[in-house]
Amino acid sequence: MFASVFNKSRPINYALIGGGLVLFYFLYLFKDDSWTGNYLLILEKAGLLLLLAGSLFLTNFVTRRNTLSRANTYAMFLFFVFLVLFPTTLVNTRIIIANFFLLLALRRLVSLQSLITPKEKIFDASFWIFAAAAFHFWCIIYIGLVFISIIFHVYRDYRNWIIPFIAFFAIAVIYAMAGFITGQDFLDRVLDETHISFDFTYFENIYQNIALAVFSSVAVLFAIPYGFSISSKPLNLQSSHKKILYSFLIGVGIYALSNHKNNSFLAFTFAPLAIMGANYLESQENAWFREIALAVIVLIAVGLFMVQL
Repeated sequence: MFASVFNKSRPINYALIGGGLVLFYFLYLFKDDSWTGNYLLILEKAGLLLLLAGSLFLTNFVTRRNTLSRANTYAMFLFFVFLVLFPTTLVNTRIIIANFFLLLALRRLVSLQSLITPKEKIFDASFWIFAAAAFHFWCIIYIGLVFISIIFHVYRDYRNWIIPFIAFFAIAVIYAMAGFITGQDFLDRVLDETHISFDFTYFENIYQNIALAVFSSVAVLFAIPYGFSISSKPLNLQSSHKKILYSFLIGVGIYALSNHKNNSFLAFTFAPLAIMGANYLESQENAWFREIALAVIVLIAVGLFMVQL
């Protein structure tokens, strides 16, 4: 049922995913309704919902605009399912903002293959990555994808290698000004996040452990065939698919390096893994297998979500 519904790009699909996001978002928020009495918190929760919706549509936009999958909404739907699988993501303000900025960067980097205004795209991507690092420090390693993209497309112009450093300076100035105006020492907060931790025993309950195991299995199922299939993609799209794979690996790196980690830190892998998942589902000629595979993932995600309410 799920595969047949989302194998097309129709307005009803966007309505279903958007409605599902709103439903699961507020189901999880109302675990603790103390925020309902504070207008500022209500505005904050509404803003985060918009950012989550924006992340879903950005994933779909990057996929469709750059022909990373066929005309379907699998990637967008899988991103939504991953949010349901890891509901702590829905209430992690800084991760939601940082991930949204990284998606803006990914959009610019994937479109770099057109070679239209490459310098502007390199600056924009670098700017958004350093902005994301202000909310979660280890997002800074995503800058590696900028240099990979430069190598793929515009490495001969030395000025392209300098642009990321200009973007870093711009963000540093904005960050310093924000700290001066608000009277807060943002630098100490950033430095606190520079610590590396490989402690993966952070689970608050067994369901979070199960969710991570399921997600890891799905990641292997989607990523390995995707990696092997890149060489068979059209030549003009291979670099874009490689960027998606590298983006996923960098997302795993952000999660692995982060201090005080929890499952919500895996959000940085959701978009690239969703795109890889869309390619995996498309490659399956057996319609029943697609239906069963997607239905199992959805049912597990919803089941684990419900028991954590």
